[in-house]
Amino acid sequence: MPTVLVVDDDEDVRVVTSISLARVGGWNVLEAARGREAIDIARDQQPDAILLDLMMPDMDGITTFGHLQDDPATRDIQVILLTAKSRVGPRQPWDGLAVAGVLSKPFSPMDLPGQVAALLGWEIPRP
Repeated sequence: MPTVLVVDDDEDVRVVTSISLARVGGWNVLEAARGREAIDIARDQQPDAILLDLMMPDMDGITTFGHLQDDPATRDIQVILLTAKSRVGPRQPWDGLAVAGVLSKPFSPMDLPGQVAALLGWEIPRP
């Protein structure tokens, strides 16, 4: 069963995301509230994927992703960015990054696991 690390500084979003991925997706879920915490957990636990909030205090998602990519222990973990930013212009902060995809917040907790699975090429287990 895949393990997903959910990284978001908003506890409510983190909890909803984790419950959605665990109960609907059937996956193991780890949580982090900050970028540095996410890097440490990713290095220690080696999740199969990371859902990474773009806007966080201290270390934003792009910076966190850069640190994950720079570390041989974490560079192969697939990352999906979560963002509340709407598309304003033709260029986005994640353009050119080797992320598996970008999902917008707010999202439907019932649809999220399917969206994640589609981006990662995973199956959602059926009861």
